[in-house]
Amino acid sequence: MLTSTYTLVALSIEQTAVRAALQALADELRALPGDYATVAAGRAAQLCAALRRAVDDCHWRKLDKFLVPVLRNSSRAAESLLQDLESLSAGASASMAQAEACVGAGDRPVERERFCGAVEACIAALRLRLEREEDELFPLARGTVGGDAWFAIANQMLAHDAHAQERRGHGARGGHGAHGVPVPARQARGRHGVADGGARFERDSPHPDGWRHPNLSIVN
Repeated sequence: MLTSTYTLVALSIEQTAVRAALQALADELRALPGDYATVAAGRAAQLCAALRRAVDDCHWRKLDKFLVPVLRNSSRAAESLLQDLESLSAGASASMAQAEACVGAGDRPVERERFCGAVEACIAALRLRLEREEDELFPLARGTVGGDAWFAIANQMLAHDAHAQERRGHGARGGHGAHGVPVPARQARGRHGVADGGARFERDSPHPDGWRHPNLSIVN
C-alpha cells in the first residue's frame, strides 16, 4: 500500500531526527574532560536543555499523535507493545528529571558520575524505544491498520505540516504545489474532510508514482 509506505517513511524521518539528536548529545558527553569528577554548572545546564529538547521531540512525534491511537483501537496485539513503549518513555522522563535535579541553583559544580549516568540512562531508554518502534511497531501497524485508516493518517499528517508552516508565517502567502506551482493557503477539504492548507492525497487522481505529497519534508 503506497499510502502506508508514505506514512511510515515520513515517520521514519522523525525517527532519524530524534536518533541524530541523541547521538549528538552522547558525543557531547564523551567530549567532557575525563580527568574531572565534576561538570561545570553552566555546561550541565546546556546538556540538560539539549536532553529535554530530545525528550520533547520524541514525545510530540506524529507517530504518537496519529498512528498510535489508530493502532490502539485496531489491534489488541498492540496493547502490550504500546505499554512497553510508554514504560520506556516514562523511564526516560525519570532519568531526565534526575539529571535536571543534579543541576542546582548558582554555579555549584555538578557531580559528573551521577549526572552523566542519568543522561546516558535517558538516551538509552529513548534509543530502545526507537528501536522497538522500528522493529516491532511499524511491522505490526503495516499488518493491522486498514487502507482507509492509512489514508486518513496521511492526510492528518499533511494538515499538521501545513498548519505548522502557517504558524511559521508562510501560510498567509500561500504555498507551492507540485512542480513549484503556487497554490492558495486555503484549500478545499480532502475526501476525508481534512483541511490540507496546501496539498492532500487524492484517492481518485493519483500521481503516476502513487499517492505522494509534492514536498515530503516531515520535521517535528
